[in-house]
Amino acid sequence: MNITKPFSLRIFVADGDPDGLRVVERSNWIGKALMFPRALLPRVKARAELGQTGVYLLLGPREDGEGEQLYIGEGDPIRPRLESHYAQKDFWNRAVFFVAAPGQLNKAHVQFLEANLVRLAKAAKRLPLENGNTPSEPTLSEADRADMVVFLENMLGMLPVLGVHAFEQAAPAAVATATLLTCRGKGVVATGFESNQGFVVKAGSRAVRDAVPSMQLHVRGMYELREELIKNGVLACDDDGYCFSQDYPFSSPSTAAAVALGRSANGRVEWKDAKGRTLKELQEREATA
Repeated sequence: MNITKPFSLRIFVADGDPDGLRVVERSNWIGKALMFPRALLPRVKARAELGQTGVYLLLGPREDGEGEQLYIGEGDPIRPRLESHYAQKDFWNRAVFFVAAPGQLNKAHVQFLEANLVRLAKAAKRLPLENGNTPSEPTLSEADRADMVVFLENMLGMLPVLGVHAFEQAAPAAVATATLLTCRGKGVVATGFESNQGFVVKAGSRAVRDAVPSMQLHVRGMYELREELIKNGVLACDDDGYCFSQDYPFSSPSTAAAVALGRSANGRVEWKDAKGRTLKELQEREATA
């Protein structure tokens, strides 16, 4: 989904603590989000919003390496679901949930939202999912489906602002207008570009088959990310090494280069345009233009 319309958010820090409960409302929208750390659930659960029907995300650190993992769920109402996860799921340390004005969402609505969020998270492959099942879409009327598509689009527009990037994929418009850069080494060539989502490596780019031994020691986070991308199929194995199966956004050009080259890399030097100018040189020119 390509979300391009400008919008504003109103963030209310409910208890005066910027890291505590935040209530987030979007201009001209019936929905709202609530964000809070796990430790606050015993206090937050008394709020009226948790007695409503909604969809929620649980995020927390991964046991097998750096980064986060994600659980997506729905509740009618939300409160008992979060209470259950508070008691039984250890990994999460923060929650985000979305509700609407009373009576605006029903069980089928949030099942639709949950199913599509799981689908989008699996397609983006930005975070591993803690969900054991892949929910299917419920049957909705044509009007209800149209309403929920808009609700989902509004959620997806808000989530990156709230620090949740699990559903983001490279926007087609960004691909079409970006300056393409290449990264070469050990017989592989990767192509990518800078975007608002980070540095995007394009589908079809090549990555080396084997990372150097020092990568695991000195840039362990990049090594583990590379292993994760191999595991989830973003890096698909073939006779010549690995190929990117989809456009994939990285947090930085250095991380993108390290994953492709299988070693520590300075992305501002490794990525070059068609004239051989490094990303660093291009950025310096732009800064002084």
